[in-house]
Amino acid sequence: MTDIIHRIGIRSTTDTVYQALSTIKGLANWWTNEVKGEEHVGGKITFTFRTTTGDIKGEMVMEVQQLQPGKHVSWQCIEGPDEWIGTIISFDMEQQDDQVIIIFGHRNWKEAVDFTAHCSMKWAVFLLSLREYIETGTGKPSPYDIKIDNWN
Repeated sequence: MTDIIHRIGIRSTTDTVYQALSTIKGLANWWTNEVKGEEHVGGKITFTFRTTTGDIKGEMVMEVQQLQPGKHVSWQCIEGPDEWIGTIISFDMEQQDDQVIIIFGHRNWKEAVDFTAHCSMKWAVFLLSLREYIETGTGKPSPYDIKIDNWN
């Protein structure tokens, strides 16, 4: 099994970061602007990724696994790219001085492949978008995110 792990600090509070990670409105402001679903444990959230001209590039459905306000959010991918099915995406957060430190994980990939490398870099891009959204009020969700290669 292979895991993607990142660490980022955001100048904010755990309550604010938790809202950005656990609500449809929050998620739409930093990951992809097309998000719909249910914001509770057992709920399913659909994330649609489009080009700036409206063509669908990808779509995935996450089942909300755990919600611990101000501490933890996790999902399991139940629909999407084959490599993502069954993986767990988690955000652990802790206040340290004036920052919330997030330990992000996208865990349980069956194997490390080129798509894993692409997704690792894209998660870094989106975590920076999350920080920008929380610290300035404006993130860069898809389709307005930073493009990193010929897959996006």
